[in-house]
Parts: sequence; structure tokens; C-alpha cells
Amino acid sequence: MQAIARIINIPHIFILLSIVGIIIGLFVFFRPELTIEIQKKFYEKINWRIEPISMQKEIRNTKIMGIFLAGVSILTMAFFLINII
Repeated sequence: MQAIARIINIPHIFILLSIVGIIIGLFVFFRPELTIEIQKKFYEKINWRIEPISMQKEIRNTKIMGIFLAGVSILTMAFFLINII
């Protein structure tokens, strides 16, 4: 059990999650239309139908959300990289 704890260290998990967050954030930022379509399909699977009132505003807000996610993920990764060293 201690060997697993040494291999999978908590900061390493946060760094991995940060990398995934950066990738998803950049995807959301650069492909907001596809992100909105994926979200609509997901909601249809759980028996909800969503439709934005203004697609232009929805795309803008989706891009903001993506860049925010990437930024927070970069800050999280930097924080844990600084604490490891």
C-alpha cells in the first residue's frame, strides 16, 4: 500500500487534473459551438431540452468559461509545482 502511495502522490493527481482542465478549457474556448452541441445532446439524454436565447451571447459566455477553466487549471498546476520543488 505504501508503494502505491509513493507512486500516486496527491500533488501528482492535482497536476494531472490540472492538465486535463487545461485541455478541456482550451477545447471549450476554441470550439464553443461544438461544446454547446455536446451540452445540448447530454441534456436531451436526461430528458431536458435546452436552447439558448441568444447564440452569440452563449458562444461568448462559453469562451469566457473555457478561458477561466484553463486559467484556474494553470494556476493550480503552478501552485502544486512550486510546492513540490
